[in-house]
Amino acid sequence: MNWLTAEEQAAWRSVVALLIRLPAAIEADLQRDAGISQFEYLVLSGLSEAPNRTLRMSDLAAMASGSLSRLSHVVSRLEARGWVRREACPGDGRFINAVLTDEGWAKVVDIAPGHVAAVRRLLVDVLPPEDLRTLGAISERLLDAQGLKTISQNGRSRLPEG
Repeated sequence: MNWLTAEEQAAWRSVVALLIRLPAAIEADLQRDAGISQFEYLVLSGLSEAPNRTLRMSDLAAMASGSLSRLSHVVSRLEARGWVRREACPGDGRFINAVLTDEGWAKVVDIAPGHVAAVRRLLVDVLPPEDLRTLGAISERLLDAQGLKTISQNGRSRLPEG
């Protein structure tokens, strides 16, 4: 067995703590301030950034780092609130699009400033810019090693460069 060295173990424990505590803190802020989960916010914000506030469900699931099944359940909840609707993809009826409604857009506009403030407080403003870039590059490399794609702001998938 190739056990972790003391240095590797310390790094691993720090990563595990970050992976547990940072999402929990973001989730708690979103639940308190907006009554939604982090995954719901990722779906709403992803649609808000997409052309015509519309994405194929499969692309939206990838962008939100979730399964299509999980996304379908979340979109059903968001539809019930009037924030999202589903419609057939005009170019290919085999696909379903998720569309952010005007009410959903208003919700994103309402909650985005608080969410961005939390992300800044918990991550962005804590790190110097070069460390933040390094953290992003490391995250992309780890996702790539798992065969996962990172999703750009416009909703298109891409593999990390380099």
